[in-house]
Amino acid sequence: MGKFVITKRVNGEFQFNLKANNGQIILASEGYGTKPSCQNGIESVKHNAQDDTKFDRKTAVNGKPYFNLKATNGQIIGTSEMYETVASRDNGIESVKNNAPDATTEDLSS
Repeated sequence: MGKFVITKRVNGEFQFNLKANNGQIILASEGYGTKPSCQNGIESVKHNAQDDTKFDRKTAVNGKPYFNLKATNGQIIGTSEMYETVASRDNGIESVKNNAPDATTEDLSS
């Protein structure tokens, strides 16, 4: 089972990372102004990760594949790392789908 980890950035914003069982970060959020907003982002990931159409499969300028997970309103709620291959990116998407719905949350922002 995966785990969401909430941290606080140097600029005071909150962010979360979704980590797989092996501790690898499989999805990273943007910065949020408040902790409740960050927690809402986590709930949005849990909800939207079940819908394959919410995963926007992209290729970076350097040619590396990655993905964004979007909310119902189209806003990006999480971004993956850069992958070496399309197959690796697609495995990352499957990992988010499998880990996000039942993931626990660890708050390290204090």
